[in-house]
Amino acid sequence: MVQKEARPRGRPRSFDPNVVLDKARAVFWNQGYAATSLDDLAAATGLNRPSLYAAFGDKRALYLAALGRSRDEALTAMGRALATDAPLGSLMGRILERTVEVYRSGEVAQRGCFLIGTAVTQAVEDAEIRELVADFIARTEKVFRDRFEAAADELAPGVQPGAAATMITATMHTLAIRARTGADGAELKRVADAALGMILRA
Repeated sequence: MVQKEARPRGRPRSFDPNVVLDKARAVFWNQGYAATSLDDLAAATGLNRPSLYAAFGDKRALYLAALGRSRDEALTAMGRALATDAPLGSLMGRILERTVEVYRSGEVAQRGCFLIGTAVTQAVEDAEIRELVADFIARTEKVFRDRFEAAADELAPGVQPGAAATMITATMHTLAIRARTGADGAELKRVADAALGMILRA
């Protein structure tokens, strides 16, 4: 007797998990983790609660997925942008200009950086989120430090690559915070230019 091939139970997914994650991330980004309910996520993604649970788990698991994706996207983008032989001054100017553009975007208001804007609050009580944010900061510094070590002669006299990497990483964080609190493009450019003026050779 020939046995029939077992069919998977339930209906197959009729949605793209990446699209759903993007929509959920937008809600967390605008409202913060604590203020976001499962009803908010269901409304934004077009999925009911059971479908969300089946695809991602609970609210925290969905948020962690959004954080991890944002970290990986940001690190990939920075690594790609830094993989060029362009002069350090023009290169860093373009990177910070693009950073400001991203941080000033948002459907409701300027949103800054997803990780810095939303995860820092949760990091106090959630060790996994705290470790993810710390990992993001450490890897961001390393990406810049590696590039600055390769162009150390373009740094200001006395500025070490590690210190320059710390300064730029911290500058990106303050740009994120200032953008989220409504600073305009001119103010954010002033901050970025001040940081570059401190670490780059004139």
